[in-house]
Amino acid sequence: MATIFSPSALLSSTTSSAAKPAPLAAIPQSKPLATTLAATALAATILSPPSLADPPSSYKLYYGTAASAANYGGYGGNSDKKASAEYTYEVPEGWKEKLISKIQKGTNGTDSEFYNPKKKAEKEYLTFLGGFPRLAPKEFILNNLALSDVDLQDLIAAADAVTSEERKDDKGQVYYVYEIDGAAGHSLISVTCAKNKLYAHFVNAPAPEWKRHQETLMHIHQSFKTVD
Repeated sequence: MATIFSPSALLSSTTSSAAKPAPLAAIPQSKPLATTLAATALAATILSPPSLADPPSSYKLYYGTAASAANYGGYGGNSDKKASAEYTYEVPEGWKEKLISKIQKGTNGTDSEFYNPKKKAEKEYLTFLGGFPRLAPKEFILNNLALSDVDLQDLIAAADAVTSEERKDDKGQVYYVYEIDGAAGHSLISVTCAKNKLYAHFVNAPAPEWKRHQETLMHIHQSFKTVD
């Protein structure tokens, strides 16, 4: 984040001796102090770099149902998302929800997706796969996620660094956390197993958006959790 340095005025005073001073040559009148300070403030405003603070100030909580393609669209008791939610994550105010087709849900398991309308490549989405009672080794999980995600494949192939770690929530549930950093973009991935399913939450952003919105993107990445 940018740090703005503001110039400060240094004031000094002199004391006169008791003897009457000799006449001084005329000194050109300086600009009034208020005018000088106003000019200094204007210069600081013009020369300071733009603020990189995160624009979103609030979030909304999304309830995901991880419904199968056959039950997608409000069928099979899926109309009340909060009551049947299997996971939640936070979404920045102003982001738009993308409609997931049955074909997309059936082929790569995408269950939900939100994006920044000002830059659609800045987004978060969740995929799930059935038949996973527990997590496999971290490297195996990431490679298998990439098999059905072309964008993830490209990001990994061009990455400068790929890191992974294991963490537990306050209930002892295990999450794998991946961070992929490259010149073209940045990705944060959180993976866990619950209810015999594997859930993977992705937060992706091009490099410029990652630098500007890093705090917001980290927040929504960390907000993902499954529902008991």
